[in-house]
Formats: sequence, structure tokens, C-alpha cells
Amino acid sequence: MSTTAHEETLGFQTEVKQLLHLMIHSLYSNREIFLRELISNAADACDKLRYAALDNDALYEGDSELRIEIEHDSKAGTVTVRDNGIGMDRDEVIKNLGTIARSGTAEFLKQLSGEQQKDARLIGQFGVGFYSSFIVADEVTVRTRKAGSDKDAGVEWRSKGEGEFTVADLEREAHGTEIVLKLKKDAKEFADDFRLRSLVRKYSDHIEVPVRMPRVETAKDDDGNEIEGSEVTSWETVNEATALWVRPKSEISDDEYKAFYKHVAHDFADPLTWSHNKVEGKLEYTSLLYVPGRAPFDLYERDGTRGVKLYVQRVFIMDDAEQFLPLYLRFIKGVLDTRELSLNVSRELLQQDPKVEKIKGALTKRALDMLKKLAKDKEAYQTFWNTFGSVLKEGPAEDFANREKIAGLLRFSTTQTDSTTQDQSLADYVSRMKEGQEKIYYIVADGFNAVKNSPHLEIFRKKGIEVLLLHDRIDEWLMSHLHEFDGKRFVDVAKGDLDLGEIEGEEEKKAQEETAKAKESLVKRVRESLGDTVQEVKVTHRLTDSPACVVLPEHEMGYQMRRIMEAAGQKMPEVKPILELNPDHALVERLEATEGERFDDLARVLLDQAIIAEGGHLDDPAAYVKRLNALLSA
Repeated sequence: MSTTAHEETLGFQTEVKQLLHLMIHSLYSNREIFLRELISNAADACDKLRYAALDNDALYEGDSELRIEIEHDSKAGTVTVRDNGIGMDRDEVIKNLGTIARSGTAEFLKQLSGEQQKDARLIGQFGVGFYSSFIVADEVTVRTRKAGSDKDAGVEWRSKGEGEFTVADLEREAHGTEIVLKLKKDAKEFADDFRLRSLVRKYSDHIEVPVRMPRVETAKDDDGNEIEGSEVTSWETVNEATALWVRPKSEISDDEYKAFYKHVAHDFADPLTWSHNKVEGKLEYTSLLYVPGRAPFDLYERDGTRGVKLYVQRVFIMDDAEQFLPLYLRFIKGVLDTRELSLNVSRELLQQDPKVEKIKGALTKRALDMLKKLAKDKEAYQTFWNTFGSVLKEGPAEDFANREKIAGLLRFSTTQTDSTTQDQSLADYVSRMKEGQEKIYYIVADGFNAVKNSPHLEIFRKKGIEVLLLHDRIDEWLMSHLHEFDGKRFVDVAKGDLDLGEIEGEEEKKAQEETAKAKESLVKRVRESLGDTVQEVKVTHRLTDSPACVVLPEHEMGYQMRRIMEAAGQKMPEVKPILELNPDHALVERLEATEGERFDDLARVLLDQAIIAEGGHLDDPAAYVKRLNALLSA
């Protein structure tokens, strides 16, 4: 019989209150996941005790047979989930069951709205964990004691999930944790032996820790009649209780792979694909990597969780071992089990071990090959790209060795499709290149409309040359590290001199030279009028509809990257653009026929308009408006 003392009532963290309210209402139709989450947490607790006991066998307290037990009482309407894992002390109970310490939680919760379908999807990205208990329970009681502590160091936690919880001291013989759910009236279905066994097999068959349930048997006489009062309770293992990744691939069903992913990733959506691989030889390890079907809520958080679950010789070592995959593959989930590391390895030691770098290189190639295989299914890969494409674009800057592989996995909008959907590969582009075309052309802007309507595309549309339309914030950074693909050099059509190579004939080039010579006087006048606001003025053949455009020097940082750097507090040096004039445009012809102050105003208006069209910012917008009004009213 347990006794309690030192009882105190505390309030849930604000984020917990909000999450509990939304979870109870939004996940109502998927409420059976509570059991999967509680079993998953119990398995983690057992793994952690096994690891801690490597250095201190006494932590087992004479009970080294790790297990999870599930009991139910249909009359009382309760379900109990119990483990003999690591357990918790009082501070850990308050921290783990009263707060959510994950980075970005508050920002994430702002996205939740109370719309059931939307919130169910978003909460799935967050992971539901222990709090899923309140989907089915009116009241939850947790009794726990940390392994190795005194028997009077137990803790009891109780809550109805309404805003506060009670914590009390507890004398407890067993270490580990016991969770008792007082089921809601409409959730009594879960206090059923067959229902619980079915859920264990459905969601937790792959967990290595045995999940046991009691079976009551009654002795029978020689005639086969039950003998009253002879009931005997025995414990029966319900799940497979074998680490899934050590089983042969041929024996594992797709449903089992999917269920294991949900355990590892704490997600309740299916993964897009997975790769199960066993390596023997110089390095020995088994990996099971998954590509999720949706992004976790903290994908872009600097200290968000990432990495694989690490085991050494099937002994759990740590969650989120980020040393085995590069940052641009931080969305990959899974398990790594190796013989190459010592059982007492730490995060610090992982950073110093040369074997880790070799495994990282191998896992990176495995992950990229998995994505390449996924790309054969265009619809599935598009789902992946829409979710993780911006993260994969970080790859060329981070991983020089695999730059070509990563480039083959990138997807873009192009002038061929004129769609915001990024669904064209570089291989697609190269296959459509015009005869004589030797370069891959691209343009960068802050949004799709801005990039699609850029004046720099006019000559390319006229000649039917496809251009990549880059409109993500990371795109200019990407292209600064991606120099060629399939032997074709990348060229930013808004930088440097335009050279279409063999696509332009000799007669065309000669005509351009003659036009430039004929307009030398106009170019000189505009250059003198604009002074040091521009680096150079010239006539251009890249425009067909616009009067002018600005071009940056070939190796100058573009407007998009400048704005990102400035927003980060970096002071950027002044950049002077090159102004290019369309000699066939009516406004340029009018400019050539204008003199004096009106000439200066029109020249400056053409420059300012070209800067705006390029996505740049004017130093003095009011002066631009004043000049434009004066020209319009003249």
C-alpha cells in the first residue's frame, strides 16, 4: 500500500494548456494512438535504463528483465501502462509532464486555430506523446521512481488535463513508471482485452522491449468443467519483441516499416519512402532511414531536433544523433545500429571519431540514392520537394563531394512551364536545350511574379531559350555554390554581358555592333547625366519590350542576397548597376530627342524603373515620384 505526502498543485505551462485543448478536440477521430505513444515512451525509458546500467548494473535493482505491461479493468473503466525503465524523480516529473521545452513551441502553437482537420495535421507534425492520454481519459495518474533512488523517492502526478496538476511524494517499491488512465465514458472500448491486444500488434509489434498483458486461465476437472476459484493469471508477450532493423528485409512488411517509422519519428502519418541496409566489411552497421511525408514543426529551428536514433550492438545510446547526416538532410529519420563505436560513446566523442565521418559519408550517399529512387515517382517526389525542397537546396554549399548528386535532385520553375510549381529537374532542362546552347540560364528574384516578368527574359522568350525561374529566398545562395551541371555552366541572365553563343548568328552580332556605334552619343549623354549613380551605360540587345534594365557585374552579389544580408545586420557596400538601354523602344527614342533638365529627369526615371523591375530599392522614392509626375504632366 503506497502512502503520499508533500503534495502540491501546479499550473500547466500556457503552451501545454493550449495543446491539450486542441489535441483533445482535433485528434478525436484518431484517439487510439494514445496507446502507441505511451508504449513508445515506455520503450524509450527501458532503453535509457539499459544504457545507464552499462556503467552501473545496480540500477536494475535486481530486475534486469526490461518489459512493458498493460492491464485493464472494464468495470472500473481504467487502462494501466507500466514499465520498469529508468523512471523519473520529482523535478523530472514536473519538467516532463508540466511543460513543453521544445524550441519554437510558442510560434508553432500560433498556427493552431481550432479547426479540427487542420489542427490534427499540425499536431501530428509536433508529436503528441504523453499528452495523448487525455484524448481518452478524464483523469491521468502517473506513479514513478527513478532507478537507483530510495523507495521513498517515488512521485505521484495527477491531472484532469484542465489547467493544473498535482504532484506528491510516493513510497514505491518498483522503479520505472506506471500510468493509469481513467477512461471517458465514450472511450470505454479501450478497457477491452481484445481491443488492446489488437492495438499493440498494430502499432508496437516492432518494439524490442516485450509488451505483456495478463491472461487469466481457470483449471478444469477431468470432465472439462472449470473449477471455481482456480483462476491463475499469467503474463503473455503480445508483440514480436524483436528489433525490426535486425530482421531480414524479406520478412518485414510495408505496414511494419510504416509502424516503426511512426515510433521513431513520433509522427502518425506514413513516410514517403525508406531504405533498410546492412553493411559488413571494414565498417559494420545497419541503417534504416526514412523520408517523412511532412515536415516537423521545428524544421527551420536552429536547435530543432534532428538526427537518427543511435544504437551500438542493439543497445540504445541516444536519440537525435545529428553527427551521422549533414544538416541539409536533417529531415531524414531512422535508426543506426553499429559495432564500430564503444558503448560509452558521448556526443563529444562522436565528433572526434574518424569512423563516424566514414559512416556519415556512407549514410549521406544512401539517403541521396533513396531520394533519387523516389524521384522516379513524380507525384511522390513532388510531395517531398514541396515539403523539403528548400532544405535540400542548402546541400551544394555544405557538401562539395555530393554536389552533382544533389543538383540532380533539385527542382525548379522555368519559362517552359511559367508555373509557381517547382517540378522541373536540371536533366529535364538540359534535354530541352536549343541546338548551339552551351549554358544553363537562370534568373533570381524575390517572388514568382517578379522573376517571371523580369525584363531580362525578353530576348530569351523571343528566341525560345528556356530559363530557370528562381524565387525562393535561398536561391541566390544556392547558385553561388552551384557552378555547373552535366558539364554545362550556370549563367545569371541579370549579371554581366549577355552572350548567347552560337544561338546568335554572325549577322545578328554585326547588327548589334552597328547599333551600339550609332548610339554612342546617346550613351555618353546618359552616362554624364546619371554620374556616379551607375557604373556604366550601354545599349542592349536583351530587351524587346522594356525601355531599359539594370545589370550587375558578373561576380557582384545580387539584390536578393543583399537584402538577406542586410536583414541579418550586415552592412553591405554600395553597388553601382550597369544601365542598359533598348535602342528600339519609343521612350529611348524620345530620350534621344530631349534636351536639358527634361533629359536628366527622363534618364533618371528610366534608371529608377529598371531598378524597381529588378527588385531593388530606391534611395529616394519621393524624388522618383516627383520626376515621373513632372514628365506625365508636361
